[in-house]
Amino acid sequence: MKMKLKKQFVSFMTILLAVTTITMASTHVSAAANNELNIESDAAILIEAETGRILYEKNSGTVLGIASMTKMMTEYLVLEAIHEKKLSWEDRLSISEYAAEISQDYSLSNVPLLTSEKYSVKELYEAMAIYSANGATIALAEALAGSEADFIKLMNEKAKELNLGEAKFVNSTGLSNSLLKGKHPKGTKVEDENLLSARAVASLAYHIIHNYPEVLETAKVPEKIFREEQQGETNMDNWNKMLPNFPEYGYEGLDGLKTGHTNFAGYCFTGTAERNGVRYITVVMNAKHNGKSFEGARFIETKKLLDYAFSNYTFKEVLPANSSIKNHETLPVVKGKESSLKVVTKKPLHVLAKKGEENNFSMQFTIEPKVVDEKEKVIAPIEKGKTVAYVSAKNNSIDDLGYVVNDDQSTMVPVIADDTVEKANWFMLMVRGIGDFFTSIWSNASNTVNSWF
Repeated sequence: MKMKLKKQFVSFMTILLAVTTITMASTHVSAAANNELNIESDAAILIEAETGRILYEKNSGTVLGIASMTKMMTEYLVLEAIHEKKLSWEDRLSISEYAAEISQDYSLSNVPLLTSEKYSVKELYEAMAIYSANGATIALAEALAGSEADFIKLMNEKAKELNLGEAKFVNSTGLSNSLLKGKHPKGTKVEDENLLSARAVASLAYHIIHNYPEVLETAKVPEKIFREEQQGETNMDNWNKMLPNFPEYGYEGLDGLKTGHTNFAGYCFTGTAERNGVRYITVVMNAKHNGKSFEGARFIETKKLLDYAFSNYTFKEVLPANSSIKNHETLPVVKGKESSLKVVTKKPLHVLAKKGEENNFSMQFTIEPKVVDEKEKVIAPIEKGKTVAYVSAKNNSIDDLGYVVNDDQSTMVPVIADDTVEKANWFMLMVRGIGDFFTSIWSNASNTVNSWF
């Protein structure tokens, strides 16, 4: 009897130890990542760029200074205006005295601008995106909104539209207002600073890459000459020293996005890199290395994040394009010539997974409510290619740290009609209705008879 109780106790303790180990492992995955990475910055975040899924974060909700990472919002609004035909790359812009004065301050990053000259939108944009030129940025802001004060209204409105949280934009450049020679935008204070959280900065980067991917074509240019062989000629070396062309901090696959530095914000960097079709976005704010603040610290800390991502995660294709979904090969149809509709994926479905745990995932199938009735039957007519549902997959081995975007469809692939189903005519609907009526009567009668016995 004692031996039996001893065996039961040992078995119980073994099970308890296993459960405790699993629970502790699950609970401390983030802590382990934090200890492993040891990111030296006031805030940091790492996301997968296709879905915006967060893989690592440190104080990512804390609102801090962003310095010239501000220019990503200016870039967004310029690219949006180009797409909406409000500006063109060839437009020639006049330079205000304010923009010209700022541009002549070589203690700041600048290309020299003259009020007597006109400059194309493209060359000003390149000066901003490659060289972080502040006067050029102000000139673009004024061209879009008439004044920098009105431009920051657009910036803050766009921040709300993109759900960037407690965003505060007080100028177009990211400079401290105290550096704007007393000409900071009307309605702002001399002590004001541009503020965002690391999560919001990553979200802004996510949106600009998704909506205007051409942003990377300029961001990845390592060097360019501004106004070559013209007055104001300037060699522009990209401040992003993680571009592969730069020897000390160059990183394979890195092609953006924006550096920033002021005394208030410290050394900041929004980076993005792609390898083998997988892209990540990182943000570090007031970065240090070995406790020291210097320009290269932001690149050293970013490298830690990117190395962690590329070493530990991979993309697995769960479903190819035009494939059926198990248990959801067809959907029922109401008022159609056919009673069912074959459905397939519009594009491939991928899932981000930890390497070695690619098959540990779950799938979710969601009906598009606009195309079905209250019983979730597709309402005819329905055309081939129409989106009728969505499918998503989630790796269960990755900590659920959420996403930087609130759009649930960022993780979903559309499921479309594989055929066209026409609406049945009135006669077919009437015959079908009569059949359903008698079927219902027979079913009720049968149930009643069965209840007698």
